[in-house]
Amino acid sequence: MTSPSTLAHRMLALIATITVTGCSDSPTRIVQPHAANLAAVKFWEANASTRWNERTTTLMRQRTLANGQAAASRILTYLSLAQYRAVLAAEAEKEGRVHPSVSAAVGAASVAVLSWFFPDDAGTFENQLDADLASPGWPGAKNQDAPAGEAIGRAVGAAVIAQASTDNYLPAVSVGVPPVGSGFWVWNGQPIVRSLHGVRPFFMTSASQLRSPPPPFGSAVFLAALAEIRAISDTRTGEQLATAQRWATGFTISSNNEEATALIRKYHRTEREAARILAYANAAAFDAQIACWDSKVFYWYIRPSQADPAITVPISLPNHPSYPSGHSCITGAVMSVLMEVFPSEHGRLAAIVEEAGLSRMYGGIHYRFDVEAGQNIGRGAAALALAGSLE
Repeated sequence: MTSPSTLAHRMLALIATITVTGCSDSPTRIVQPHAANLAAVKFWEANASTRWNERTTTLMRQRTLANGQAAASRILTYLSLAQYRAVLAAEAEKEGRVHPSVSAAVGAASVAVLSWFFPDDAGTFENQLDADLASPGWPGAKNQDAPAGEAIGRAVGAAVIAQASTDNYLPAVSVGVPPVGSGFWVWNGQPIVRSLHGVRPFFMTSASQLRSPPPPFGSAVFLAALAEIRAISDTRTGEQLATAQRWATGFTISSNNEEATALIRKYHRTEREAARILAYANAAAFDAQIACWDSKVFYWYIRPSQADPAITVPISLPNHPSYPSGHSCITGAVMSVLMEVFPSEHGRLAAIVEEAGLSRMYGGIHYRFDVEAGQNIGRGAAALALAGSLE
C-alpha cells in the first residue's frame, strides 16, 4: 500500500497549477476580495461542476434506478469525468483576451451526459443550461466566450458517452450461480444485485487486483464476529437504529458527493480543481465497487442473519453476499481521496468512513471483518486513482 506521504505528494502533482488561494484548505490563507467586490458572485459559488453535481444527486433521489447504487455511481462518474475533460479542453483553447467559457463547457458536457442517462429530461437540462448562461457570472468570467465553451463541452460529452457505451455495463455480466453449503450466502432465488461486476475499471488492471483475503469461515474469529452482531441485535439502541436507517436511505455515493461539493465550496476550489476532485473521487468509488463485487462473488460469504436467525434486521437485507461491505468500499474510496485533498478534514472524514461501516453492523447485515475489508478496498482504489490519470 502506498504510504500517506507518497499519496499526498501525488495529489499535489495531480492538482497542479493551484494558486495560493486554491492550494490551502485553511480559511486564514485565502486571499480576501477588496471591500468593493464583497457583493459580487465568488468563483467558488459559480462553479458549474458542483452545481450540476448537486442537480444530479437531487434528480437521482427522485427516481427509481435499476441496479440503484451502481447506476448512481456510474452516472456521477461519467458526469464528473466529462466535466473535468471539458475544463481541460476549454482551457487549452485560451488565446488572447477572449477565450472559451469554462463554465459553459462544463455545463454543456453535463447536459450531454445527463441527457444520455435521462433522455426524458433532456429538455429540462437544456433549459437549466440556458438559465445558467443567462445569469450574471463572477467578474473573472467577463472575457469568456460562452458559445465556444458550449461547443467544446458538447463535443467532450459525446466522447465520454462513447466511452461509457463500451464499459460492459450492458448487457449485464452474470455473477454466476452461488454455491450451496456451510458458510455460503443463502440465495433467495431473486435476481442477485450485481453492482458494477464485469464493468471496465478506470485504474485497476483487473477486477481481482484489490481482492480481499479469504474471510474466516467457521473459525473462532468468525464466531466472535457473529456474536458481536448478535449482541448488537439484542441490545440495539435508538441511536444505533437511527444510524442504520440513515445510511440505508438513498444512495451512499450521492451523500459522499454532497460531502465533496461542500468541501470544495468551503475551501474555495476553482472550477478546474472542483471538477478534478469530483472526477477522481467518483472514479475511485467506481473501481472500488468492481473490486468489492469481485470479492463478494468469489467468496459468496454468508450474511450474519443467515448464520444466526435470531439476529434481527431492521433495514433492507441486500440480495448479495456479505463479504466485503459495499458501503465501506464506496465511502472508503471517496473519503480517502478527499482526505488527501483536504488534509485538515482528515479526522472528520475518517469518522464518516467509520460510521458508514458501523451503520451496517447496527443493521445486522455485516460483520466487522466485512467492514474492514471494504475499507481496505476503498483505500486501495483511492491510492490507484491518485496515482493514475483521467486526462
